[in-house]
Amino acid sequence: MTIEEYLRPESWMDGAQGPRYVQLRKRLEDSISQGVLGSSAPLPAEREIASITGLSRVTVRRAMQELVDKGIIIQRQGSGSFVSDGTPKVEQSLSRLTSFTEDMVQRGLTTTIQWLERGLFKPSLDEVVALALSSGEQVARVARLRLANDKPMAIERASIPSDILPDPGAVETSLYEVLDRDGNRPERALQKISAINLGSADADLLGVDAGAAGLRIERTSYLSNRRVVEFTRSVYRGDAYDFVAELQLSKS
Repeated sequence: MTIEEYLRPESWMDGAQGPRYVQLRKRLEDSISQGVLGSSAPLPAEREIASITGLSRVTVRRAMQELVDKGIIIQRQGSGSFVSDGTPKVEQSLSRLTSFTEDMVQRGLTTTIQWLERGLFKPSLDEVVALALSSGEQVARVARLRLANDKPMAIERASIPSDILPDPGAVETSLYEVLDRDGNRPERALQKISAINLGSADADLLGVDAGAAGLRIERTSYLSNRRVVEFTRSVYRGDAYDFVAELQLSKS
């Protein structure tokens, strides 16, 4: 059965069964759970669903938005709506300094990594400036592809002064776990977040199309004595993350 046939209203729409957008949302959910629409399959356009069901586009849009909010479908600018491939949808607070591993464990997700780079290197100019390194110092680099429930979520490239992390090989899962063990866990950080279109190399690692929406985050973290302990440049899948900040109205 095609999705167009499955959405014909005579077999499921009932005025006694609640709001029509809720009925449509449930019908679309059923189409996925019953295999009418498979993983990553495209959904008909909103106007097409409206035409098939006889519902208004406002009603269709509301049903679709609820599915987006639940992470069941994803919307790609210029491409349409697709069934999620199972990549977790994560809402991350900007008010707390936590590691990727800590964030995912709190959500009941299993984390794994793929190593991209790990070792001691001659620092780049950006690293010298960000970490306030002296001439001749080395920098420890820990670059990883981070996965949650086997789905690629983010690429993290962390740089740490070599006297703080003399053995990058000690980092097996969580960098912050190692820093905490050695008394060097950051206490505060500054982050800069930018919207980007993913280049082909990063997109390939993250399992999305080149040019897909992403987020780039640069974070500089500090010890209690104000020394820079970490300079991290990360790239996140745009369809997997929502960053949330709590704001308070100024009293001035």
